[in-house]
Amino acid sequence: MAGGSILIKGGMIVNRGQREEGDLLIRDGFIERVGGTIDVAADREINADGCLVLPGIVDDQVHFREPGLTHKATIASEARAAVAGGTTSFMEMPNTKPNTLNQLLLEEKYRIGAAGSVANYSFYMGASNDNLDEAIRTDPQTVCGLKIFMGSSTGNMLVDNEKTLDALFAQSPLLIATHCEDEATIRHNAARAREKYGTDIPVREHPNIRSAEGCLRSSSLAVALAKRHNTRLHILHISTADEVGLFRNDIPLEEKRITAEVCVHHLTFNADDYARLGNKIKCNPAIKSEHHRAALLPALLDDHFDVIATDHAPHTAAEKAQRDYFAAPGGLPLVQHSLDMMMRLEQAGQISLERIVEKMCHAPAMCFQIDRRGYLDAGMWADVVVYDPRTEWTVAPDNIRYHVGWSPLEGQTFRGRVRETIVSGRLAYAAGRVDESVRGERLTFRR
Repeated sequence: MAGGSILIKGGMIVNRGQREEGDLLIRDGFIERVGGTIDVAADREINADGCLVLPGIVDDQVHFREPGLTHKATIASEARAAVAGGTTSFMEMPNTKPNTLNQLLLEEKYRIGAAGSVANYSFYMGASNDNLDEAIRTDPQTVCGLKIFMGSSTGNMLVDNEKTLDALFAQSPLLIATHCEDEATIRHNAARAREKYGTDIPVREHPNIRSAEGCLRSSSLAVALAKRHNTRLHILHISTADEVGLFRNDIPLEEKRITAEVCVHHLTFNADDYARLGNKIKCNPAIKSEHHRAALLPALLDDHFDVIATDHAPHTAAEKAQRDYFAAPGGLPLVQHSLDMMMRLEQAGQISLERIVEKMCHAPAMCFQIDRRGYLDAGMWADVVVYDPRTEWTVAPDNIRYHVGWSPLEGQTFRGRVRETIVSGRLAYAAGRVDESVRGERLTFRR
């Protein structure tokens, strides 16, 4: 546990749907007092005049590539990028090399996280067609969830055996998070694209190959399985208008057994952007037409969707530059810029600051039942972001912190920027620098 104290003075505190100008006191890793004037001596004082004071972002879906794919990223490198963008806690996916399909491999990732992550961390257990016994052994109090790829994926992680799927949904002791795309639909669409284009399939065909129909078929199956077994299901990266109706918005989040996530890139880009960005925005599920993009934010605001995340998935520039459609991998790096992307929507009047905090901080903590995270309340872990809304800056190679060194946002100018990030009571990012001596905590869960 971190020692020492930090006093944040005079910021606009945004928490639980309210704004209050005042001070915030951190001591020994936790928030001690919030709001009003706090006149006490502290080891460090941060003047937040004119700034927003926000809870740290909880990103429930990232790919940090370690072990085995460290030419793309490491847990340490991407955690540094995360805290520079205001993300203080992450949940990382199992399609590393080797895939995280047993308890020994899972604990090895936790060892790597403990040794090198400046952000708080959790790692999903992976599911396959033949690791049911290992999957259901996972401890729900110390692991964020069980990840099931119900569509194309890396290695041995596509779960397409109906009996295995049914057993996983019936027996999992913890939340199941799914990637939902129907494999048969994808293969059929890919064959049609090959007939039309031969070996020169343009990337603009990506949303036709990984179609809305394929997403809906797979998501519908996941929802049906969850309802059959009363499983706690969380469907990741919804990308279509067609899937909105699968989710309820007539009950509070804490009562939901089936929840949904939407990602910043699906809220930002549409299929027209392939002409400009090409493989840089190729991802799975695909960025689709404006019809689909335009439906996602309203569904988030009316609570059909519960959480905003990134699906941060870095690949090297050389990998992305491949002309062969099937060779160029899907995924894009985003964890450093998710708050900036959402604040741009706030500045355009499309979402309020309070709702950004709800969907990026409060809701992930509630959805995953994270212990004492996601809020700026006395007694909570001190995960805090000081955001200066007055700063203008442009995304460029010299300020991109991803290991791969590129971003689909290069050349774009943002108004507002993270100034300080506090992780579990320690100042992890300030004055444009990450303190690499800081270590995040392993997330725990009240289940």
